[in-house]
Amino acid sequence: MNKQLSKITLLATLGLSASVALAQVPNNDGHLFDTRGVVAKSGFGLCWKTTRWTPAMALAECDPDLVKKPEPPKPPMAAPAPTPKPAAQKVTLAADALFDFDKAVLRSEGKAKLDDVTSKLKGMKLEVIIAVGHTDRIGSDKYNQKLSEKRAEAVKAHLVGKGVEANRVYTEGKGEKQSVTGDKCGKSDKKSKQLIECLQPDRRVEIEVIGTK
Repeated sequence: MNKQLSKITLLATLGLSASVALAQVPNNDGHLFDTRGVVAKSGFGLCWKTTRWTPAMALAECDPDLVKKPEPPKPPMAAPAPTPKPAAQKVTLAADALFDFDKAVLRSEGKAKLDDVTSKLKGMKLEVIIAVGHTDRIGSDKYNQKLSEKRAEAVKAHLVGKGVEANRVYTEGKGEKQSVTGDKCGKSDKKSKQLIECLQPDRRVEIEVIGTK
């Protein structure tokens, strides 16, 4: 009877081995799989490996430390820094330092003021210079408009003579339209020394320099 029991046990063992061997996955013959395609494990939960097993055949459930983990997603690229906007520098030159009354010829004080402007351009990337001429209210609108344009052109000529590109200088005349004295000097237009002196702030050339620092 012992011989018959041993024979049954041997046949059962051979049958189990055959069923497990037939269930091996062709593309991973480093492990043994049961008939369900599940990795065969010992009573201690360890995966059964064949003699052909190599680390390259590692499975996540059997050897998690050997399985290559996916790389973490790369952080999003930082947005490019915004382009700096041009810095505007506005300079208003005093009229009495630029021109005499009813004149469009630069005085020495006016030239010195403009030279100071050109010296400030050395630290900038120049885009444009806008020169706007103004007059007081004495005289006709037509005359004052022309005089304001001549004053702006005189400023441009001096700047160009100091090395500023002519196409960078824009000129405009506003005539007597933009008075800064308002009603300070009264409403009379009768030319007098007192009125001429009072209206002096209106006889001006404004210069706006636009560029990047």
